[in-house]
Amino acid sequence: MVRRCLLLLVGLALGVAPATAQQTNDCLLTVIIEDGDVYDGRGADPVVTDVGILGDRIAALGDLDACVAGRRLDARGLAVVPGFIDIHSHGTRGVFRYPLAENLTRQGVTTAIGGPDGSSPYPIGEYLAQLDATPPAVNFGLMVGHGTIRRAVMGNEDRTPTTAELDTMRAMVGRAMADGAFGLSSGLKYVPGAYAETEEVIALARVAGYFGGIYISHMREEGLLLLEAVHETIRIGEEGGLPTQITHHKVVGAPMWGRSTDSLALVDDARARGVDITIDQYPYTASSTSLTILFPAWSLEGSRADLLARLDDPDQRRRIKDGIVANLRDDRGGNDPKNVVLARCGWDSTLDGMSLAEVLSVQDRQVTLATAAELTMELQAEGGCSGIFHAMQEEDVHRIMRHPQTMVASDGGILAPGEGVPHPRNYGTFSRVLGHYSRDLGVLRFAEAIRKMTSLPADRLDLADRGVIEAGAYADIAVLNRETINDPAVFENPHQYATGAAHVFVNGVAVILDGEVTGTRPGRALRHER
Repeated sequence: MVRRCLLLLVGLALGVAPATAQQTNDCLLTVIIEDGDVYDGRGADPVVTDVGILGDRIAALGDLDACVAGRRLDARGLAVVPGFIDIHSHGTRGVFRYPLAENLTRQGVTTAIGGPDGSSPYPIGEYLAQLDATPPAVNFGLMVGHGTIRRAVMGNEDRTPTTAELDTMRAMVGRAMADGAFGLSSGLKYVPGAYAETEEVIALARVAGYFGGIYISHMREEGLLLLEAVHETIRIGEEGGLPTQITHHKVVGAPMWGRSTDSLALVDDARARGVDITIDQYPYTASSTSLTILFPAWSLEGSRADLLARLDDPDQRRRIKDGIVANLRDDRGGNDPKNVVLARCGWDSTLDGMSLAEVLSVQDRQVTLATAAELTMELQAEGGCSGIFHAMQEEDVHRIMRHPQTMVASDGGILAPGEGVPHPRNYGTFSRVLGHYSRDLGVLRFAEAIRKMTSLPADRLDLADRGVIEAGAYADIAVLNRETINDPAVFENPHQYATGAAHVFVNGVAVILDGEVTGTRPGRALRHER
């Protein structure tokens, strides 16, 4: 029997398709994870059992003592869960720069979907072919970005597309979907997406829906006009005829705190009448994006040179300043310059980690919303910065997290320690939900938290045979210590890997083994199949 097992392992190494355990006379497996608390990913309580891996699939569940395996792992007292699926990842460049994706795998993430917020590579097919040629440690797929398509056809112009331009955009979305995109993403808060009318987005969403895809939106507003934006997102899904998702759902700005009750009620009402709408969320009370999110959209039309010209014009500069002051007061600024922290300024790294209030103080300037707005314009003129915006409330985070249609997503990238002072969500999103919110605060049952990271996003993406632990599913598996799961990454010191992952498998190959990175890269380019 041992000789037959060795022959099987050689065949796997050569890429020969293995027989399943049921097709052999003897039970021959590549890996057996023994006596773990196995969570199926669908929300059920765990069952103590063995999990057998054969090649890239889960071959068997149950008592596997009589089986022969190339490796046995003792998982007594540990949670054996499906690998996590990050449905909102900004890792499209990082997946090539840091292909081991350690900031993800150390949390148990085995799949990431890039191209969110309306921004994606294009053509999709060429990008996925590059992934095929240089695979990372995790599986990776793509949405196609509405903003990317619009910019390619219309530039950064604030106007309605012509009939010919809209037809071209439709065709580009169709090509992306045919190439394997999972759906259409939009960033209606960002330019050029902010310049699109709802009807334009509906027209493109219908194309994605024709191919069986979904629509995921960074909504037009998440502050004072949050509820109007939820209405718009629901309308796009309803009239576009496709599943729809509010991405990184949040309530920004003190005037709106607590209104997640209303936004979730809108979701529930829409679902009750048949609209297929869901949510994803990261578990923090701060967001992160470019400082340009504080600028009024009209001021960002055209090129960087156009913006600089507006900043040099006294009347236009005054209007821009008024818009930034309003956003600092009622939206991302949380009504205090200390709430806006510079995450990375490529032209001056000494600013990284400083708040607008701190920069003003160092410069011996009065700390007010008006001076913070002036500083924001100055920073943008110098080259711009990314920022972290502390303007959300824990009560809303808890309420959104508990909603049964909310899944977990990082809104982070694939990176390694060393650059800037980024949002800790890049390192800790999934571990934070399991440790801080589930184990420590009891916001979610552990099994429910796992569902929100596995089968819920897998079902949303039509990812067949992923996101669950069952015979025949892909062997994307994380083995976690529930007592030591933690997210040491904090805002002041974010470059810290999560703890608690003992073993992580991607397509049946260990990327984390005994808590250490193996250096293997078994991830695959994922393509949506209609």
